[in-house]
Amino acid sequence: MAYYAIVVFLSAFLLFQVEPLIGKIVLPWFGGTSSVWSASLLFFQVLLTSGYAYAYWLAGRPRWRKQGMVHGALLLLSLFLLLLLAFSWDTPITPPGILRPTDPTRPIGRLFLVLLSSVGLPFFLLSTNSPLMQAWFSRDCPECSPYPLYAVSNAGSLAGLLSYPFLIEPLLTLRTQAWAWSLGYLTFILCAGAAVVRTLRRRAADRASALEEMTPVSQPGPAVRLLWVALPAVASALLLATTSHITQEVAPVPLLWVLPLALYLLSFILCFSGKRWYSRPVFVLGLAVGSAFFVWTLARPPALGLIAQVAVYCLLLWIACMFCHGELARLQPHPRYLTAYYLLMSVGGALGGIAVSLLAPLLFRGYWELHLGLLACWMLLWIVIARERPTGPARLRWSFRLAAVGTLTALLGSILLTHIDEASRIPRYAVRNFYGVLRVLEMRSQSPSVRGYQLTHGSTVHGFQLLDPGQQDLPTAYFTERSGIGLALRYYPRHGGGLRIGILGLGIGVLAAYAQPEDTIRFYEINPAVIALARGEGGFFSYLARCRGRVEIVEGDARISLERELREGQPQQYDILVLDVFSGDAIPVHLLTREAFQVYLQHLRPHGVLALHITNRYLDLRPVVWGLADHFGLHAALIESQGDEERAYHATWMLLTDDPAFLQQPEIASRATPRPDDLRRVPLWTDDYSNLFRILK
Repeated sequence: MAYYAIVVFLSAFLLFQVEPLIGKIVLPWFGGTSSVWSASLLFFQVLLTSGYAYAYWLAGRPRWRKQGMVHGALLLLSLFLLLLLAFSWDTPITPPGILRPTDPTRPIGRLFLVLLSSVGLPFFLLSTNSPLMQAWFSRDCPECSPYPLYAVSNAGSLAGLLSYPFLIEPLLTLRTQAWAWSLGYLTFILCAGAAVVRTLRRRAADRASALEEMTPVSQPGPAVRLLWVALPAVASALLLATTSHITQEVAPVPLLWVLPLALYLLSFILCFSGKRWYSRPVFVLGLAVGSAFFVWTLARPPALGLIAQVAVYCLLLWIACMFCHGELARLQPHPRYLTAYYLLMSVGGALGGIAVSLLAPLLFRGYWELHLGLLACWMLLWIVIARERPTGPARLRWSFRLAAVGTLTALLGSILLTHIDEASRIPRYAVRNFYGVLRVLEMRSQSPSVRGYQLTHGSTVHGFQLLDPGQQDLPTAYFTERSGIGLALRYYPRHGGGLRIGILGLGIGVLAAYAQPEDTIRFYEINPAVIALARGEGGFFSYLARCRGRVEIVEGDARISLERELREGQPQQYDILVLDVFSGDAIPVHLLTREAFQVYLQHLRPHGVLALHITNRYLDLRPVVWGLADHFGLHAALIESQGDEERAYHATWMLLTDDPAFLQQPEIASRATPRPDDLRRVPLWTDDYSNLFRILK
């Protein structure tokens, strides 16, 4: 078994190394949004299902030599493409720039195309390895159970997943990571090729295999096969729903993407490594307690605090996955049906991913998948208990358990559905798309003088506008006159003389309030729903409509758009270029690298100003920005402004320019904070290297 365990572990390790690696490579192409991660997971789940389907088909071939020839041919094809792309692309798995999307429409389809082109075949072959090796091991050693190899596979997956953010990402550049992974994949091809050679030499075993196939074995019925699909579907849906919830609604920190997936894999490892890890009574009790905490968290989220909320959601996910995967492990069939078992499991996982990533954004205006996934988990528990139907004295205890679980399921369902209904009525407007959920909330409705509408994206505030006619043109939130950007716009030397202002991130267009009649203000925004609201959809916001200057909007990723303008010979010659894209905690890292700053500086006039909004609850972006300023020889000023009870939030801005006289103006210098002596040192961020761990607060 040692040989098979090594090959299975290696393939699983590479599978879960390439997911965050390629995700980080393509993330900048799609706006750096956290939805890229969920969509990528869906792609990999679908491809995993394809790999399991191939393994099911191949293992069903009666002759081992035919299996070896088919699989060996695919391995050779993959090796040929790996070598070809090594000479054609920057690395064998780094997609070329020609695949970059040119517009923000249909992002999921374009993302799938990029992923398929770069890692489609390698990921497919890696995903076939675990079920195929288990099938071949079962034929090599029919008296041994192949299922421990599945636990080995999930252990390799967990090791690959956790080693990436803690070891690989901090130490290696993206290019080095891609080359190292390619060498690891080459090693896998050689190991898998050795297994193919073993099958080609087993002519005598074909007869024994045929005799083994003739041995009568009970075939799993339709109900069992449906559970093979339903249990992993609910676990997969809960994984993606929990990830979306804690990264969009609680704390959109990309580092939290790893935690739910690690717990999901851990449940697989424990449940498939032996029966001692899963006890239904224990985890049913845990599911009841976790569900109660979840309901309380929904009712009073501030009462627990950030860390406690994340702990509740992740613990509930792990308990639910232990139930789903524990029951799945109890339904393990005879090894003859092993590949069918894994195929239907992967189909369930893909269906759960499709439900959360594709259907939920079309059906729901909020993140309700977690509520419905938890309810589905309880319904499956009732079904699993109902299937047992014992006879004799145990029938009474079974009836009591069935009634208790049914009652709890109905009670939980009524609470969760009521919460969904009530929460849906709070926003004045809500819309959901690939980039998340936007909500328009009414503020201070009982105070007409300070009443207004606020736009939020998850837990990130995009600004608000007061409704009093005399205050509608006042800048609010992070953009008031005392903020860093307010000072930059008011005291720029050419103020009132026809400024060109570029802004990355539209929000509700608050900064348009500063534009003078001769000014041009050009926004870059990737989310079409944000553009529609800022332009007046629903009648909530009117900054753009009331702007005294000329307003232009460029739809699409800001950096891709700026790079395209340079290629077309259209540097914008901005007096001030504003980066208002870092206040959310799932920050677009590709907009804060050396290469990005090279693009920005080519769009600035001499003595122009870069204004960066770096207010952030979880990340300290100051050392990154100061490092970039030092690299490009720019003078920098850190300006923090305090909030009030009416229209100002606490805001942190950094102003960068090659003109020291601009920052020495008394109005700016008096409000600037000196560079701290204890400011942490971080390596210069580039497209090839960035690390969020080093700047966590």
